[in-house]
Amino acid sequence: MKIAFKLNGIRQEVDCLPDRRVVDLLREELGYTGTKEACGSGECGACTILVDGVSKLSCLMLAAQLQGRSITTSEGMSLGKKLHPIQQAFVDKGAVQCGFCSPGMLMATVDFLQRNPAPDRQQIRAALSGNLCRCTGYQKIIDAVERAAAEMRDEL
Repeated sequence: MKIAFKLNGIRQEVDCLPDRRVVDLLREELGYTGTKEACGSGECGACTILVDGVSKLSCLMLAAQLQGRSITTSEGMSLGKKLHPIQQAFVDKGAVQCGFCSPGMLMATVDFLQRNPAPDRQQIRAALSGNLCRCTGYQKIIDAVERAAAEMRDEL
């Protein structure tokens, strides 16, 4: 089946099987390897992308569901050659270690901060509870989200 959608602002038209998962389409056919697959069952958040601005688990979505939609992956976050404030905060606060969970954490954070631009630490913890990290212990991630929120509010 043929589907058309915007991926990181660029129109895409692809042929795919009706049962093709979004994570596989992004990684294997379109080369967007920032989106990770860990559990394949919607438990870890590593495959989080934005679909029309809302975080979704790409391992649980069929490619056919992308028809007419706007998709953002971690590769589409940066502002030209400048990192997005969320990406920069993750770097500055050391919120990445192995980096495997980072793309999903970043995408979940974008969605969360769009809905709640001034969160407290408990709200950040709750918002990211669907994204698992095996390395950092979450403290630096929460620090990074808190900093990104403050910086993004100042830019408004």
